[in-house]
Amino acid sequence: MITGKTTSGFEFEIDEAALDDMELLDALVAIDDGRTDQVSKVCVQLLGKEQRARLYEFLRGENGRVRATEVNEALVEILAACNDGKKS
Repeated sequence: MITGKTTSGFEFEIDEAALDDMELLDALVAIDDGRTDQVSKVCVQLLGKEQRARLYEFLRGENGRVRATEVNEALVEILAACNDGKKS
């Protein structure tokens, strides 16, 4: 299990098995190719539905919206932490 905290303070826990998932890799490649619609899929593949819901609530602004840019930034940090965790 990989645990961590984003710079904004969101605490997460990632099952290492989730990282060895071809559908996650496909979605990440699609994002790299400009398909931003895959960000939501990456959230579920990496975090699971419950933890994704926690992330959205954590990032929800005063206007009730969850900014896609903030979700993307959190995912980048979480993926970097996962990469660091696998090296340890």
